[in-house]
Amino acid sequence: MSTVLVVTPILITNWPIIAAAVTAAVGSMGFTAVQEAASHNSAVSSGVTREVIEVEDSEIMPSAVATGERMVVERDGVRATFSRDAHGGLQICMEGRGVSKSELRALGEELLGRVTQQYAYHRIVTELKNRNMTIVDEQMTEQQSVKIRVRNW
Repeated sequence: MSTVLVVTPILITNWPIIAAAVTAAVGSMGFTAVQEAASHNSAVSSGVTREVIEVEDSEIMPSAVATGERMVVERDGVRATFSRDAHGGLQICMEGRGVSKSELRALGEELLGRVTQQYAYHRIVTELKNRNMTIVDEQMTEQQSVKIRVRNW
């Protein structure tokens, strides 16, 4: 007997779990972590294009994140800053020189998709282990979907 589940996660977690999902996702896309540099205002005034994307259905628990907690990654001159917005949700600020807003949005959405996928994957694997289920096989499809075969004894 087989069952197929399609998971659409709601991100309600603390900052360390989000940071772990970001770290796992960005490495597979060629991004590297960087130290946060100049303020956003100086970046905007120097000709850098900026696009902010808020993640729907997300909440980072306020007691688990310090004020101003951020994670900054970069690839080919494009910088992505993950942070908690004023409403407690996850947001990503994409910045780059010579890149259009639509290109930044597309790259940001791809990056957020990978982060969400990593978050969901780790939550599912943890829950399967907690329920004493055995993972028989895992595959990443060409469409970047993850297939997990599980045996429940």
